[in-house]
Amino acid sequence: MECVRQATERIERETLSPYAQLSEKSEGRERYCAECELRTVYQRDRDRIIHAKSFRRLKHKTQVFLAPEGDHFRTRLTHTLEVSQIARSIARGLRLNEDLTEAIALGHDLGHTPFGHSGETILNRICSGGFRHYEQSLRVVELLENNGEGLNLTKEVRDGIVNHAGDNEAKTLEGKIIKFADRIAYINHDIDDALRAGVITKYDIPEKLSSVLGETHGERINTLILNIIKNSTDKNDIKMSEEVLDAMMSLRQFMFNAVYSSRQAKQEEQKAQNVLVMLFEEFVKDPTLLPIAEQRMMDWFSRERVVCDYIAGMTDNFAVKKFDELFMPKAFTMF
Repeated sequence: MECVRQATERIERETLSPYAQLSEKSEGRERYCAECELRTVYQRDRDRIIHAKSFRRLKHKTQVFLAPEGDHFRTRLTHTLEVSQIARSIARGLRLNEDLTEAIALGHDLGHTPFGHSGETILNRICSGGFRHYEQSLRVVELLENNGEGLNLTKEVRDGIVNHAGDNEAKTLEGKIIKFADRIAYINHDIDDALRAGVITKYDIPEKLSSVLGETHGERINTLILNIIKNSTDKNDIKMSEEVLDAMMSLRQFMFNAVYSSRQAKQEEQKAQNVLVMLFEEFVKDPTLLPIAEQRMMDWFSRERVVCDYIAGMTDNFAVKKFDELFMPKAFTMF
């Protein structure tokens, strides 16, 4: 009698697209792991990511606006969840593997720095060899989680994570979906946050783009998802029509000009970057300030690499707290 996992694998064989990555056809993990009776390999990867410490820390990492006043602005965690929802919708429409798609989506930003892309920019500047959050996400799941053991994820999930940004392409269609879903998510939810913050009004969005994509948050996302499904069905690729892709990329450029470079988004950026620079320099100068676990990592990696990993893993609040501990004067107390 087949177990639950085997039944799920059979359903995949019978119902998914011939271009889908079947769970039973995974190239496997770096270290042997006995099969689960309940979950497929990609379902297990999804669960491992959700229960990881780096995933929980995303709730306190900036998306666009640093330390916003209000509870409704996106964080790196809510961004991740929106990417997952969009990606799963696309995968379902194309009869691809939703579990693999979801696992990649949930893990794609685990290596993101505190203070959003401004944190990534400054670490890329001060770390020898540079810093790219998608490469750091792979480093997190392969090495940094579980005290140096990593999460031991499947090859397909790791490939999708490291190739969700940059010039490289994921090997699976499920991985390719994430690059589109990431852009769809952040462009649209950043518009929503910018409207809430008063950085732009709905009338600032170019009419020629709204006429193609839609005027509301929901209309734009629906248009983009449906366009991908329409242009990728029964094809061994993930693509949009030229018109819709051009409109999406033009909307992205509008966001860079009107929002990401705005005074409201940038006003605390220099302070945040100074925090990370000073922490980096102090930890490199005196590694005894690092936690014991990080000090032990210097047996395998350079001091600078370990410090970079430690800072990249910080939440916004923790980075400010460490800065306060190391650099701010304390009141004198008599015992």
